[in-house]
Amino acid sequence: MNKKGFIFDLDGVIVDTAKYHYLAWRDLASELGFEFTIEQNEMFKGVSRKRCMEILLDIGGIAATKNQFDTWMIEKNVDYLKYIDKMDASEILPDVGRVLDFLKKRKIPIALGSASKNAQPILEKVGLLSYFDTIVDGNNVTKAKPDPEVFLLAAEQLGVKADNCIVFEDAVAGIEAANKANMISIGIGDNNILSEAQYNFNDFTEMDNAFLNGLLAGN
Repeated sequence: MNKKGFIFDLDGVIVDTAKYHYLAWRDLASELGFEFTIEQNEMFKGVSRKRCMEILLDIGGIAATKNQFDTWMIEKNVDYLKYIDKMDASEILPDVGRVLDFLKKRKIPIALGSASKNAQPILEKVGLLSYFDTIVDGNNVTKAKPDPEVFLLAAEQLGVKADNCIVFEDAVAGIEAANKANMISIGIGDNNILSEAQYNFNDFTEMDNAFLNGLLAGN
């Protein structure tokens, strides 16, 4: 049996930090003099911080110097870190712990593959860091999803071939990246939005152990 590797996105898959990102971006937009809606925030899913900043300024019709751009990015992140500082295990999404336990007990290599630059402190706060053999996040990659760099690097660090990796994602860009990497893509969320995923579940409560065993067996 070929060795399998499992790669998890962070935001919207393991924990829901999207709400805190939204609040921080909304705060910045308000400071800059315009409204940023929850609907507009959908465009930010699975996107790098730099690209989010570009989209936000485009929404507000604001031109920025490089200095202003960099300052506002830092300001947003400081605001976001204040929001996530109080996170704990209650923030873990339903049945994520069960799936991680299932894999860990079978000594299956597990990686995190996320655009977030705060992945490690978040995993520490919610008590899940020990489950992951490697973390590849926004600090390690130069190309944002849908480029497959983050997942390919995670596979390399796990010592698993790309086509033997399984990716859990909640964003269209992440599913596209997994597919480009020739990995099995599993969408966590709305099937109508994540229609390119090979499998789809609203959340991990719908994913039973028989399904996980099938992935391990290569079915």
